[in-house]
Amino acid sequence: MQTVNMHEAKSQLSALVQSVLDGEDVVIAKAGTPLVRLIPFQEVPRPREPGRLKGQIRIADDFDAVDDEIADLFEQGR
Repeated sequence: MQTVNMHEAKSQLSALVQSVLDGEDVVIAKAGTPLVRLIPFQEVPRPREPGRLKGQIRIADDFDAVDDEIADLFEQGR
């Protein structure tokens, strides 16, 4: 982990950002007290939107009907 003071961070920001992108932890301190940690930016996932696929998916009428042959296969395994 690399700790730098505020003044050094101002003058070496590009190098510090590259260090973070290379996987190193960088902490910025003021008067020796850690204040912030630099981390790579990550996109925030969009919240799900219910109904986005409305009209694009079709479920068969017999979707939840019991198939006797498959049910028998499950019961034979007991």
